[in-house]
Amino acid sequence: MTVPTLLVLGNVNVDLVLGEVDGWPAVGTEVVVDRSEMRPGGSAGNTALALTGMGVPHRMIASVGNDPNGAWLSGQFDAGSSEWIVEPCDTTLTVGIVHKGGDRVFFTTPGHLQKASLEDLVERLPAAPGDNAFALVSGGHLLPRIEAGTVKLLKTLSAKGWRTAIDPGWPPVGWTDDNKRQMFEWLGAADISLINAEEARGLAGTDDLEAAIALLVERVGSDHTLVVKDGAQGAHAYTADKHFHASSPKVEVIDTVGAGDTFNAAFLAALVQGGTLGGALSRGAVTAARAISTFPRRYSD
Repeated sequence: MTVPTLLVLGNVNVDLVLGEVDGWPAVGTEVVVDRSEMRPGGSAGNTALALTGMGVPHRMIASVGNDPNGAWLSGQFDAGSSEWIVEPCDTTLTVGIVHKGGDRVFFTTPGHLQKASLEDLVERLPAAPGDNAFALVSGGHLLPRIEAGTVKLLKTLSAKGWRTAIDPGWPPVGWTDDNKRQMFEWLGAADISLINAEEARGLAGTDDLEAAIALLVERVGSDHTLVVKDGAQGAHAYTADKHFHASSPKVEVIDTVGAGDTFNAAFLAALVQGGTLGGALSRGAVTAARAISTFPRRYSD
């Protein structure tokens, strides 16, 4: 089997999205919402779905539980692009509550994400098919047995010829000193980091986004590309000596869940197809805007 030039690794789970709500209800009350959707999710899952929607060849390696939810979940992805590690446990479920304006909050259960192991993942890693092949590691904070070995995972991918990108997500316990130290180790081991503006502020320990980015650029080193996703403000990329910015189209937001993961898919797809860094930023911003403003979701015209 030919190995595609995009490899996606990380968290896949069942998403139950409900909304909209206007503020939190009082304890003990009941709220009727206008819309609900059960769909495949997780950072890596959202990226793989976007790549499939765009018709971009890729391979995703991820775990799933052996319960009915796991069977349903794995069936939502392109079979020819997916390799599943089946864990003997329930499948992780995330409930997303969408607030007016598109913001959201997530509640996630334990499950197969707690069981996924670094060893099972590493033994399935293929060699890169060429010099311009990218591997994305997503959602590391939700995979505790892989989280501890993320640097090893990134170095193994590099040794197999992959250029590496990482989108660790928000640490559920918050930005502790240990989490910050760990995150900088991850960024130092990867070629590209894909983080959002709030994560940049949290990692840098400041509410000033410009100051946060300046600190991160200094810390990640000259060989690293830092990408900061800033929602409606678009996206930025920083190399050792250049800054790129792409604006986001103005759209009527329906649901922002997975916006950053969709950006990752389009951004990396552009790079593997030989696009420039600035062009990849623009493609990521446009595709993410289209996804969050369409129902059912569309990733291309």
